[in-house]
Amino acid sequence: MRLQYLIRLPSRQAQLCRNLGFTTQFVQTRGFHASRRAQVVKPFLLADIGEGIRECEIIQWFVEPEARVEEWDKLCEVQSDKASVEITSRFAGVIKKLHYEAGDMAKVGKPLLDIDIQSDVKEEDLAGLTGPTIGEESQAQENNNAGASINISESSKETAAPTNPKASTARAENIEKRGSDSQPEKPKGKHASLATPAVRHLTKELDVNINEVHGSGRDGRVLKEDVYQFAKQRDSGDSQATFAPSPSSVGTDEQMESTIPLSNTQAQMFKAMTKSLLKPHFLYADEMDFSGLSELRTRLNKSLSKSPINDVVKLSFLPFIIKAMSLSLHQYPILNARVDEDPKTGKPVLVHRSQHNIGVAMDTPQGLLVPVIRNVSSLNVLSIAGELIRLQSLAETGKLSTRDLSGGTITLSNIGSIGGTYVSPVIVEKEVAILGVGRMRTIPAFGEEGQVVAKQICNFSWSADHRVIDGATMARAAEVVKGFVEDPDSMVMHLR
Repeated sequence: MRLQYLIRLPSRQAQLCRNLGFTTQFVQTRGFHASRRAQVVKPFLLADIGEGIRECEIIQWFVEPEARVEEWDKLCEVQSDKASVEITSRFAGVIKKLHYEAGDMAKVGKPLLDIDIQSDVKEEDLAGLTGPTIGEESQAQENNNAGASINISESSKETAAPTNPKASTARAENIEKRGSDSQPEKPKGKHASLATPAVRHLTKELDVNINEVHGSGRDGRVLKEDVYQFAKQRDSGDSQATFAPSPSSVGTDEQMESTIPLSNTQAQMFKAMTKSLLKPHFLYADEMDFSGLSELRTRLNKSLSKSPINDVVKLSFLPFIIKAMSLSLHQYPILNARVDEDPKTGKPVLVHRSQHNIGVAMDTPQGLLVPVIRNVSSLNVLSIAGELIRLQSLAETGKLSTRDLSGGTITLSNIGSIGGTYVSPVIVEKEVAILGVGRMRTIPAFGEEGQVVAKQICNFSWSADHRVIDGATMARAAEVVKGFVEDPDSMVMHLR
């Protein structure tokens, strides 16, 4: 083996090496440069995306091993309990390894992939966005002690992987034996779950698990045709389509069970609600007379149908309720606070917040989401309605941003839009109160003169954190909301 030394030596020592017959290569060096040409394989870390999120689900990869990427090219899409985020590359280079498959949970601060960086980057950027290579520190120490780096020819690095012909023969026999008992299943490619956004959207529409589809594309990628074919086989009852068995199709009296993993949204809801139920809840409920609000809403909707304002053509009851909640928070700011711990004393404290960021629970194709209407105290009813339309549209398409789903101070759950009269809502983390709105219904009641009249009644159910909020405070705050809802004209005097 021939070694070639790359050494920086004074001229007299260099001449001595030549006289002794050493093959040396001398280079000139220059200093004072801000960046370097990086040609190393480095792990690309999943950065902290805020809101205390510690893990994300890999929705899809936009790259594969040996693919070349440029700066700001999309690498993958991740889904947290808040929103989906596309991760982009800060460097140009070649992807060497993906540490996760689509559907896996990636940890914040851990490597997403390995990338062979081939671009000019600053040392601080490289250190901040990637982790150290294996043995990097020990290799650097060795180079400093030796004072030289040794270049070994590529031919000496190549080693052949040992093979075991007996093991290969045994595996082949096992495969052949299984194939004789049943029809062999077409193997999936290692990139079977790597699909375009259009294909993934199609799988959601057809309720298809992409990991169960055998892709016919390159490296086993799933194409639209594969999804349609899988859905057709499943709906026609083809045994090759994989789905959970139903008792009616089995034809037996025994109970059949199938295990289904939680979706990412369900998993995050599981964690959040488990924490929330550690709080001691208490429930306060009351009836609201929507008759006056219904008349006002009818008049306003007639006007909006003729001349819409800010794309709002029809008002629901929800914007009025949200505004009434905000007006009550001015009188009872404790409902807008959160419980925290003093870092110096370790004692619990209340943190009051100036903005009324009201979260609205929504039933979406992805599951329960709670987008936030920010700074409600500065908005009028029409502005709140416009923001509701925007958030509902984004929620239906799964395009809510992290900002849309974070920063809430109090929450409203309008379960009455689906059904139900009473509800016991669970307080959201970092909040101390939540309002549940039931279904409006028309009932017979007595008027001012004793006559029987029709009234539109809706039940409001409040849950509060009994560690910091007593029943009297909750009742008084609920009465303020009730006053604004039953007499909506009084809101005009309090608008800012």
